[in-house]
Amino acid sequence: MRDELGDLSTFLVVAEERSFTRAAARLGTSQSAISNAVRRLEAHLDIKLLARTTRSVSPTEAGEQLLATLRPALSDIRQQITLLAKLRERPSGTVRITTSRHAAQTVLWPAVDAVLARYPEIQIELSIDGALTNIVADRFDAGVRLGESLEKDMIAVRIGPDLRMAVVGSPDYLTKHAPPKTPRDLIAHRCINLRMATRCNLYAWEFEKAGQTLNVRVEGALIVNDSTLAIEAALAGRGLACVIEDDDLHEHLASGQLVRLLADWCPPFAGHHLYYPDRRNLSPAFRVLLEELRARAQQDGSQHDEQTRTRV
Repeated sequence: MRDELGDLSTFLVVAEERSFTRAAARLGTSQSAISNAVRRLEAHLDIKLLARTTRSVSPTEAGEQLLATLRPALSDIRQQITLLAKLRERPSGTVRITTSRHAAQTVLWPAVDAVLARYPEIQIELSIDGALTNIVADRFDAGVRLGESLEKDMIAVRIGPDLRMAVVGSPDYLTKHAPPKTPRDLIAHRCINLRMATRCNLYAWEFEKAGQTLNVRVEGALIVNDSTLAIEAALAGRGLACVIEDDDLHEHLASGQLVRLLADWCPPFAGHHLYYPDRRNLSPAFRVLLEELRARAQQDGSQHDEQTRTRV
């Protein structure tokens, strides 16, 4: 097929130039190569396309019929190639990302908003899902998860700052129950359990202090699978909640609606990472979003070195 297309293009130039010599000069090749291409095409089609004399070259009737089809077809191909080149120059297309709700709201959305404002040809799909997703099988360009929850054999780029967990309760709840002084005291409290989609079970509250690590499985009347609901329940006095510390939580703490507990047992941990399967063959649209996330992480002081997580 490749040879046939080349021979057809050569035939078109010869017919337009009406000369093997001029066609060879236009195509930057030898006259014998031009002659061989036309001869090969005529043999393949089993019909004479050019009438040759010592002074001129002209299309036969069959050659004229072929030219009538060939000219618009090759012109359309050239136009499409030009359009593809423009696509490379101007990022466009769809970028699909699977992400947790927290990452989408705190890290992804500001970058997505900026990219869409600058590049109207780009379409971005954010799929909110707390579970670990096989981004290759599900045709996602990338995923965003916490550093401890990344898929293996992926390129990972840190796009957010360190995070901390926060144990919180309402003043009303704490007037009726003595605030815990150590994580072990939580066993005596009503707590709002969080079912983790990434682990398929209830989240064991994790604590660390002075090299001592404690995982506490709490009890309570309420189980949710969304940290926003856990905060709402804590505000309503339904128990203590353990959620990621962020701006929304800070507002509740600053207003006195919630009280923070066991802060010295909640050290920072690796924040949100963007992960994708291969650093090669990234679409221009995905590269634009990746660079926007990197730039914002750098402004925020986050470490965003690219690393490969290998399967152990």
